[in-house]
Amino acid sequence: MKTNEVLDCIKRRRSIRTYTNRQISEEDLGLILEAATYAPNGMHLETWHFTAIQNTKKLRQLNSLIKKAFSKSDDPHLQERSKNEAYCCYYHASTLIIVSNEPLNWWASMDCACAIENMFLAANSLGIGSCWINQLGTTCDDSEVRSFITSLGVPKNHKVYGCVALGYADSTLIPKKKNVKTTTITIIK
Repeated sequence: MKTNEVLDCIKRRRSIRTYTNRQISEEDLGLILEAATYAPNGMHLETWHFTAIQNTKKLRQLNSLIKKAFSKSDDPHLQERSKNEAYCCYYHASTLIIVSNEPLNWWASMDCACAIENMFLAANSLGIGSCWINQLGTTCDDSEVRSFITSLGVPKNHKVYGCVALGYADSTLIPKKKNVKTTTITIIK
């Protein structure tokens, strides 16, 4: 079967949920963020914003505020997470990138999804693990969460569409095998 470096990178990438404490380098973070800016986006407006956090104390504060927002929810699953002392929405990754955009553009979420995928593939190509984090997207309008993320640099008029956890995978982790469903693709000629 025909393959190349890009296709191999796509096939190797898996979500990582167990990280070491090792921080990714400034150079690698820069390359990953640059990859995000090269993602396709509606009308090439580039209304997105990427806020990278590598400060452990700030990450812990953010996790606490998200859990506090969960405690206000009517969803029993979120209520349960809010009470779990061990719960960490970003899996203790050393870096978290908040991906936000202006919600007035109907394509804002799609632009962010493309940027997130570019970051995943760039990270994988550099030997860095990644995982899509959704919790901030559902809590970014909570007043305390909003105040905190604004203080970190997320524009006030932005909605969070996802986050990227980045770090080095625990070496004892065995990547899951990808099972592609045979019914996923239809080709009409």
